Amino acid sequence: MTLLLISFAGAVGCCVRYVMEYLVRRHHPVSRPWATVAANALGSGVAGYAAYRLVGSADDQIRAIVLTGFCGGMTTFSSALAIPVILQREHDWRYSALLVTTTPLLCAALFVVGMSLAH
Repeated sequence: MTLLLISFAGAVGCCVRYVMEYLVRRHHPVSRPWATVAANALGSGVAGYAAYRLVGSADDQIRAIVLTGFCGGMTTFSSALAIPVILQREHDWRYSALLVTTTPLLCAALFVVGMSLAH
């Protein structure tokens, strides 16, 4: 049953990510991955909040559903690395390098903010 719930939560996270991508590209049709960065940062913030709230006080299944399922579906390391490679191949290596260095820092910062909000 836990696997089914993790899968469902992951699907919901993926849908949230898709809607963010759709809305950003609809209103700002550029090749820059703003929605990918935003989804990863927001997912990291939710993970930070959930990790602080759920560790030690919640069931292991709930933690797996929220962190592994929803946050795992919403954030994606593969997109965070694939897009800079695509940009680099399109001769935009400075922006590619900026994404590779700032995205992990932004996500880590939002994780800490999420934990702080939960505290």
